[in-house]
Amino acid sequence: MLTPLAQLVLFCTTAMAQVPKDLPLAADVYIDSKGNKLPYRLLKPKNYDPKKKYPLVLFLHGAGERGTDNKKQLIHGIGDFVRNQDKYPCFVVVPQCPAGQTWADWRYKGPQPKEPTLPTKLSLQLVEQIQKKYSIDDKRLYITGLSMGGFGTWDVICRYPDKFAAAVPICGGGDPRLAEKIKDLPIWAFHGAKDRAVKPERSRLMIEAIKKAGGKPKYTEYPDVGHAAWVPAYRDQKLFEWLFSQKRP
Repeated sequence: MLTPLAQLVLFCTTAMAQVPKDLPLAADVYIDSKGNKLPYRLLKPKNYDPKKKYPLVLFLHGAGERGTDNKKQLIHGIGDFVRNQDKYPCFVVVPQCPAGQTWADWRYKGPQPKEPTLPTKLSLQLVEQIQKKYSIDDKRLYITGLSMGGFGTWDVICRYPDKFAAAVPICGGGDPRLAEKIKDLPIWAFHGAKDRAVKPERSRLMIEAIKKAGGKPKYTEYPDVGHAAWVPAYRDQKLFEWLFSQKRP
């Protein structure tokens, strides 16, 4: 029998559709001071005006989209952000995690690891670089991710609870003991009740812990959906309306 990790990677790999054609995301590679490289794609707002301030979304893909081709990370969810550009113009940065690495360790049972993974560190540095280069609204930084990226989303906000204005983790999980740190952050989590790759209990535990800490997170669990909860989630216009209405004080 496959381990949960193998099931997750196999599902994400076999569930992949073709990379949507003609997505207007420029390809580039971020290189840090030590020479570490991170491929990424960047979606810019239509008719970008440097005199205006725009929100930015950090999008963390799933395990099946890892690599260095700088394409596979566009398979799931990105098309929905492109289709919503007219109504919600924004920057979307989509880094690609290298094969064999992760945004966060979804297997750990103990406390959250002391340090973020290298791909996550590079992704946050990349966001800072984009903030310096373009006209970004620092109070409207958002983070979302699916599957492995859902775990990455929980990991990042627990480490840096004041950086983002809102978070949308999909079919992921984190360390419930850190709920106090994120109780005031607007969060809308999604999961499929029939998910066998990542049990819905992982999201439920996080949501309940945040509520016990005094927070008011939103949670949607689709009763007839398996692991691909990102499909109905990112197609929900209410999610986009909620997400882009959030702003840090």
